[in-house]
Amino acid sequence: MSSLRRSFSYLKPYSKEAIGSVILLGLVVATNLAIPRLVQIIIDEGVVKQDLDVILKTSFMMIGASLLSALFMIGNTILSIRASRGFEASLRDAIFTKIESFSFGNLDNFTTGQLLTRLTSDLNQVRLIITMSLRMFTRMPLTFIGSITLMLITNPKLSLIMAVLLPITLVILFAFVRMAQPLFTRVQEKIDYLNQVMQENLTGIRIVKAFVRREHEGNRFEKANIDLYGASLRIMRRLNIFLPFITLLLNLGTVAVLYYGGIQVFRGTSSVGEIMAFINYLSSAMFSVIMLGSMAGQISAAEASAKRINQVLDEVPEIREKPEPFRVEDIEGHVVFEDVEFSYGEDRGIPVLSGINFKAEPGEAVAILGATGSGKSTLVHLIPRFYDVTGGRITIDGVDVRDLELKELRKAVGISLQETILFSGTIRENITYGRPEATEDEVIEAAKAAQAHDFIMGFPNGYDTLVGQRGATLSGGQKQRLTIARALLVKPKILILDDSTSAVDVETEIKIEEALRDIMKDKVSFIIAQRISTVLKADKILVLENGRIAAEGNHRQLMETSPIYREIYDSQLGGGVLQ
Repeated sequence: MSSLRRSFSYLKPYSKEAIGSVILLGLVVATNLAIPRLVQIIIDEGVVKQDLDVILKTSFMMIGASLLSALFMIGNTILSIRASRGFEASLRDAIFTKIESFSFGNLDNFTTGQLLTRLTSDLNQVRLIITMSLRMFTRMPLTFIGSITLMLITNPKLSLIMAVLLPITLVILFAFVRMAQPLFTRVQEKIDYLNQVMQENLTGIRIVKAFVRREHEGNRFEKANIDLYGASLRIMRRLNIFLPFITLLLNLGTVAVLYYGGIQVFRGTSSVGEIMAFINYLSSAMFSVIMLGSMAGQISAAEASAKRINQVLDEVPEIREKPEPFRVEDIEGHVVFEDVEFSYGEDRGIPVLSGINFKAEPGEAVAILGATGSGKSTLVHLIPRFYDVTGGRITIDGVDVRDLELKELRKAVGISLQETILFSGTIRENITYGRPEATEDEVIEAAKAAQAHDFIMGFPNGYDTLVGQRGATLSGGQKQRLTIARALLVKPKILILDDSTSAVDVETEIKIEEALRDIMKDKVSFIIAQRISTVLKADKILVLENGRIAAEGNHRQLMETSPIYREIYDSQLGGGVLQ
């Protein structure tokens, strides 16, 4: 249970509420354990001796004990909920903060569905066990210990029955816990996959409909759902075997107490009230074991979930800042790749990039061409340290990017990623995402440069138009232009456009290029493009092939020296026809 104990550290800020709830729970147990003793008094001192005054007084004491128990329980519930919900909020914040610290490499180790499961289902399992610990899980051991103690005080000889029942019960309980934990781990893994299937279908519902794959995706979901159902059912079967066994032991213990207790009553060594009190304490003790057994399943589930949460919390960000990073007051944008190599994954397999050497100076537009999988996006991701090089180095203004302060480095870089990501909210909120303090004029200027202003003003609410989740209400070209505007608004010294105009028509693309030339005239820009028309006027063109620079130069130079470049040019613009 080490993973679960570790999670309990997030309960420390709410220790007062937790301690208060446990104290109140102890008072609940004390008042409840007093009731069987009062029953004994009513029977032995009131009923047997026909003393109505004793019966009435003791009855009022029982009512008072019950009312106190109810009040203590209400207080315990209030405090335990405050503590458990506070714990949940703290742990959720820790998980989310950790995920936010991940580099692209760390995110490659988890699917979106897995991270969502940790933030929801797994977290809820751990929170539930905290609530149960402050209520039932603490109450049951206290009740069990109190009941056993009072049984010994009430009738030591009959207590020998528990000496037989208790070891058998504990063996069954231990076996159930060991059996249940891997099953609960499997259930959470099934939830992972189910969430992944749901997430893929919800985000890709248009593709599913377009390719008439509803039946196929329905079968995928049904299989994931049935697998989860089967795993959950196996746990419930084990639980339903465990509980009847414990109940059987309780009934056998009660029968034994009645038999041997009856003999003691006949011999005059015990009283009827004493036997009734003993049976009540026996029931309380065994009921505590039953409840602990029921919660054992929840504990196993919480331990499995805590392990999965700790996998996220223990993930070490691949991109880490040096203790005393180098701070550049004003980055100019001299970018140099020196014999750069890069491989994905911990095993560092086949290099994606190898032997990359080039310079980019302020005022230069550097275009990157190459086939799919040649390493274009990977190359530009190394500049803002989304990934770190595995060989060689990248310098900006002569300083290795790994030595720069990460925040300042990324502030100097404006990027429009290959996947156009917009957030639910207004168009203005999306454009100002990197600079929330930007003025209205700056927003409009960036939108005009990205050729987005006209279509934005075509909406009834203009810049206050809601874009919907992931920009669902916009076309692909409109989304790309908004992400370019977002990148330009941060006034970057280094601009990266990763295939950011692929969904834009040629005329609009030309206008964007012209605006960029003016805005980036003293800054460096990297442009990844599929259309060669996009890069014709670039100051420098890099042609990548199998992770290496196969050719470098401007359009005129490459047409004379690079067969690969000429082949790309002829395939797209051969004969003067734009394809």
